[in-house]
Amino acid sequence: MEKRKKIKDYNPFQIALIIFVVLVLVAPLIMPLPPLEGIQPVEELMYTDSQFLTLDNIDVHYIEAGEGDETFILLHGFGASTYSWRKIMPELSDYGKVIAYDRPAFGLTERIINVSTYELNPYSLEYQAKLLINLMDHKGIQSAVLVGNSAGGTVAIYTASQYPDRVSKLILVDPAVFAGGGMPGWVKFAFGLPQIDRLGPVFVRSIQERGLELLKLAWYDEQKITEEDLANYQLPLKMENWDIGLWEYTKVNGNSNMESYLSGLNLPVLVISGKEDRLIPVEDSIQAAEQIPNASISILASCGHVPQEECPQKFMAEVSKFIQ
Repeated sequence: MEKRKKIKDYNPFQIALIIFVVLVLVAPLIMPLPPLEGIQPVEELMYTDSQFLTLDNIDVHYIEAGEGDETFILLHGFGASTYSWRKIMPELSDYGKVIAYDRPAFGLTERIINVSTYELNPYSLEYQAKLLINLMDHKGIQSAVLVGNSAGGTVAIYTASQYPDRVSKLILVDPAVFAGGGMPGWVKFAFGLPQIDRLGPVFVRSIQERGLELLKLAWYDEQKITEEDLANYQLPLKMENWDIGLWEYTKVNGNSNMESYLSGLNLPVLVISGKEDRLIPVEDSIQAAEQIPNASISILASCGHVPQEECPQKFMAEVSKFIQ
């Protein structure tokens, strides 16, 4: 009978390899994670016009303005929030009721940490469309104009394709149609490993530093980014469990194949693109508009990825023409 090997039977390299493998597999599961710093109660982060609506046990943060028969629902992009729309909401409210809300994982909306308790992952594209319709139902809104910037444009397109009777028009602002990316299968598999999953929230905390770099990329003229802009983009990083929410969002989102939905959008659509967008090339917006029946496109010179913030007057001029 073969004798069981003892530690002394292994050479130093084999022992080191065994220790390394054990550390890689076990250490991430037992090591204490550094706590988030600077967390504040949501009550201390609210704006003077902040409101909350509990939808499917999620406290959703929103702001609204105006009255009228037409309703505009504003969907911000990755890393943004209701703040992204504040410069155009007063003028847009002249045309009807305007609602901007923080999508799951962003802004002051509650971060869900027990995603397995939901039938659909609350950070998934499918759930975000469902949540939007849920919000409309609670507000008594039968049909709305959806205005989506970047990844918010993805949500707008998907919602219009799945609930066509609930969307009257689309305004897609530098929409993330072809730039959705999508992680390779092996990366998604790795993200699902218990070791990686536990450390994931720590990995995404790098946005505390990198976020400002991405913000500068979103503007054509960085000099237009104010101290108020910087403070409000960093505000959600004081929310409890913001890192967990962002990690869960990262895991579940990827290539959504938005291009396949474009030809089926049978409603008025305006595509707006900043000519100098460094995140979603203007060529992508042009291509998207060409594939949507009855779509028109407006290209704004000297504007980047968030024209509603960087060039609000130019932005509203095109929106006003489209509405009227």
